[in-house]
Amino acid sequence: MDKRADEITTQFTLNGHPVSAVPRTGERLSEMLRERLDTRDVKIGCNAGDCGACTVLLDGAPVCACLVPAQQAAGRSVETVAGLTRDDQIAQNLADSFQNHGAAQCGICTPGMMTAAVALLRETPQPDTEQVQDALGGVLCRCTGYRKIIDAVVAAGAATQPVATTGHAGEAIWRVDGIDKVTGAEQFGDDVAPSGTLEVFVIRSPYHRAGFTFGDLDAWAQSTAGIEAVLTAKDIPGRNIFGVIPDFADQPVFAEVETRFRGEAVAAIVASPEFVATFDPSNFPVTWDERPAALETHEALKPQAAQLHPDRENNVMCGGFVTCGAPESALSSADVVVEGHFRSGFVEHGYIEPEAGFAEIVDGRVEVHACTQAPVMDLDALEIILGMSRDQIRIVPTGVGGGFGSKLDVSVQPFLALATLKTGKPVRLTYSRTESMQSTTKRHPSDLRVKIGANKDGTISGMTFDGLFNTGAYASWGPTVANRVPVHASGPYRIADYRAEAKGIHTHCPPSGAFRGFGVPQSAIAQESLFDELADQLDIDPLDFRIRNALENGVPTVCGQVFDQGVGIRACLEALRTAWVEENEAANAFNAHSDALKRGVGLAAGWYGCGNTSLPNPSTIKSGIKADGTLVLHQGAMDIGQGANTVITQIFATALGIPVGQVERIGADTDVTPDAGKTSASRQTYVSGSAARLSGEALRAQILARVNAGPEAVISLKAGALEVNDQGQPHVIDLAALEPDVEGYVLRAEETYDPPTKPLDENGQGIPYSQFGYAAHLAVVEVDTKLGTVKPIKFVAAHDVGKAINPMLVEGQVQGGIAQGLGMALMEEYLPGRTENLHDYLIPTIGDIPPIETIIIEEADAHGPYGAKGLGEHVLIPTAPALFNAIKRACGVRLTQGPATPAKLRAAIKEQTDAN
Repeated sequence: MDKRADEITTQFTLNGHPVSAVPRTGERLSEMLRERLDTRDVKIGCNAGDCGACTVLLDGAPVCACLVPAQQAAGRSVETVAGLTRDDQIAQNLADSFQNHGAAQCGICTPGMMTAAVALLRETPQPDTEQVQDALGGVLCRCTGYRKIIDAVVAAGAATQPVATTGHAGEAIWRVDGIDKVTGAEQFGDDVAPSGTLEVFVIRSPYHRAGFTFGDLDAWAQSTAGIEAVLTAKDIPGRNIFGVIPDFADQPVFAEVETRFRGEAVAAIVASPEFVATFDPSNFPVTWDERPAALETHEALKPQAAQLHPDRENNVMCGGFVTCGAPESALSSADVVVEGHFRSGFVEHGYIEPEAGFAEIVDGRVEVHACTQAPVMDLDALEIILGMSRDQIRIVPTGVGGGFGSKLDVSVQPFLALATLKTGKPVRLTYSRTESMQSTTKRHPSDLRVKIGANKDGTISGMTFDGLFNTGAYASWGPTVANRVPVHASGPYRIADYRAEAKGIHTHCPPSGAFRGFGVPQSAIAQESLFDELADQLDIDPLDFRIRNALENGVPTVCGQVFDQGVGIRACLEALRTAWVEENEAANAFNAHSDALKRGVGLAAGWYGCGNTSLPNPSTIKSGIKADGTLVLHQGAMDIGQGANTVITQIFATALGIPVGQVERIGADTDVTPDAGKTSASRQTYVSGSAARLSGEALRAQILARVNAGPEAVISLKAGALEVNDQGQPHVIDLAALEPDVEGYVLRAEETYDPPTKPLDENGQGIPYSQFGYAAHLAVVEVDTKLGTVKPIKFVAAHDVGKAINPMLVEGQVQGGIAQGLGMALMEEYLPGRTENLHDYLIPTIGDIPPIETIIIEEADAHGPYGAKGLGEHVLIPTAPALFNAIKRACGVRLTQGPATPAKLRAAIKEQTDAN
């Protein structure tokens, strides 16, 4: 009698060693490797062959392990990144090259990229850029913008180890956490649970709006083998509510009567992995009552629209407002006035790691391990939901495989905590790609009406801005968007007469939340597009027009804020002048001899305030030295790929005067590491970096005081001792002779930094941010006027970062931000119910990103550590408007609704042609 597939042992070679496993029927190679053979360096991002994160070598050929039936590995050789980097010289050289170039950021795609690249390098030891793009085309990355990866693979054959340095501020050192990324050892949310752990399966609404009723859940669970428990709103011991802004907390863990968006949770099953693997959610005893839904802001504002929240009249969540001068009078007296109606849709974050985590009860306390951007905010949320004292809850973040704002909101955390409390057993939960895209936050769709005037000499004369932002079913970060956008909608320019108003509107869509820029990228498209229109009508060069109106030191912003130093937008714009002239000349020459293909060069600028808008925003950093000479930095700022672990360590080491290599780092953990605030709003380099500088300086001051040394003394850390050289006078501090504290530190420092801001008044006047970063981008595109396709050819990006703490990481952030801005401009639009996976929703691939030249400007900030400013959000803001302006200059079409898909652009070109 033939054996069933799940009774057959599959034997094969894994990383050079014979192994065997008994996979279930239908099991994927990726699951067998991870869950039966503990090969967690193989990452999973989609389970559909779309992202390539799970790439392994099968008999030397790269394959998506999620598409290979486990039994097909029988008798074959499987290689993963862990084995390759351990045993293969090509892979080891490649790993060094990745580190040399900063080619790994969050690290979730790195094992797939590395593995695919090894296959290429074995056949082609010295590949060119095109060969790398072809070989790695099946692996997606959301962080890097791919150019660093291309450079690393091309240079892999000549990779060298870096020369040892102090690693202080200004040095382009390797990431301090980079080795685990390139070997696949970093543990992300789905990597920490033991195999066989109970799994949570969330039951979600299939409709945009629906009522629902349950059947007999207890009877169903008792009669169904494999189910441990069923959770609903009735199982929440605390309050069934969460939200990132306490005054606007409005989202239930489980809907109670009606669901407000497709994908909203109503219940969860806790069951064995075997049950969950084959469970059909249509068998869950729930009856749905689909109801009329409003998906657009104009629908939700109609009098007959259903009210999503009874205390928010007309579905208006809140608004933000800034005004100065007399904008209407200035517009009426302007020589030229332009106006436009600009719209944009949802944009999905598209991080390669879906939300995932693990929870268990340890000594009576709930411990949650999950991917997050804000561990202390997770703790705040669970304290309310669980109705428990916060000292009975511990949040231990895992590695984060990309976040970009969405992982600020809780996702899996409440389900995990409730499940482990009810069962008393360890539990795990990993969202499917569809589940992630259905249920987590998005970039706000926008509907903007903007009017800007100018005089004949090119100076701005009045601006008005009215924006509606689709905040979805729940508030999330909608209030932040509504308040941040009016501050930024002017762009980094002097506009004396200004009014801007933004409103967040509830709809029956997924909640809109934080996404790299908090609404500013949307407003920048409108403002920078109209700046180009003004320049053209005034017959002024677009670059000169911007420089003429650029903010400077001593000039008030639209909020009346005046900076004495650090306003770097003029320097950013001037840095583009050479490229602007050369690329326009090249485009004109190309267009003179080309019919269907036309090239255009576009400009845009942007600014971004670092940290919370006019609110407290502190970070605390702790450091200490143990009796054996171990130097420890408690670094609680979540690194989601941007490099916080490295940059904050560099700042601390610089302040203390010790090489980075001697710093041992303990990451975020609500039991042992102070709160360094959320990773958002481009705040970590500035705010947590400032706290790290203060901590390093305080620890240094203690050391110098013990030997009465001067401020220029040199400190050396030895085993069990500190040596201090004060202008040739040596001193030794015997650390073993000092009394340790409860944590084992004989010397310690804990310091807090909170940016100096002031509340905005009723007109939006005040000090919303203590620093801004500035950027200006140039984009060159090629438009096929017959097909409507847009091919970016080149970017030049000038960024004022105050002080580049790590120039290599600055370049990586610029390239990654440009890639996301390109996606927003040219291809990305999330449609609820239609684009809920990574083959219907397109993000840029390695072949979509052109060469990017980064120009680093350093206009020192008065507050930032060593003059440094934030960077993460700034890099996306000018990208889309630069592309839209380049498209206009290539084919004459001004698009006011993105993305610029071929169908949309071709229709606009045809409409313009027919009109002429």
